[in-house]
Parts: sequence; C-alpha cells; structure tokens
Amino acid sequence: MTKKSKKSVSELPKYEDWLITSLKNKKRAEVYLETALEEYQEDGNPAPLLLAFRHVALAQGGMAKLAEKTDLNRETLYRTLSNKGNPRVLTLAKLLQALGFHLAIKAN
Repeated sequence: MTKKSKKSVSELPKYEDWLITSLKNKKRAEVYLETALEEYQEDGNPAPLLLAFRHVALAQGGMAKLAEKTDLNRETLYRTLSNKGNPRVLTLAKLLQALGFHLAIKAN
C-alpha cells in the first residue's frame, strides 16, 4: 500500500486558476454569466457581473483577443470591466457576441 503525499496549501491550485480553466467550457461559462446577471438583477451591484465577464474573457482567450474581436482597445476593455466600470448595454452585447453568447429575455 502506497502512501499519498500530502500537499501543502501553497502547492494547491489557486481558485481563480481553477475557475478560469473551468470556464473554457462554454456551458459552464454560460451558467456562470447567467448566475452573475441574476445576482446583479437582485442586488444592483455590477461588480460581480463585471468580474464574471473578466473571468470568461480570460478563459476564452484573454483580453487582447476579446479587444480585437470587439474593436475596443484593451485599455477601454479593462476599464469597462473594472469594478468601477459602467458599460452600456450595447457594449455588453458586443462583448457577449465576441465571447460566443447573446442577450436573451425571459419572463419570471
């Protein structure tokens, strides 16, 4: 019987690294963005929604690639998706399209 070596906390994968890897899967990214949008609709705090966009952008090729697909420069994109960002609906629609998603309306 072999003993499993225990890893120290510093050797464990970081949550954000795991999350970015997980969000490469389109279905997981879809659920993640939907959940963030629902939370935004409940509490009105845009920061978690913008963070979700940043995470999905990183998972789907990075900010530079997203900037290229949306015809936005990287600085504008980083500012738009920052905690203090306030993107317009058209900008969010453009970001979603570039990431392979679209806006949808559902009745409660």
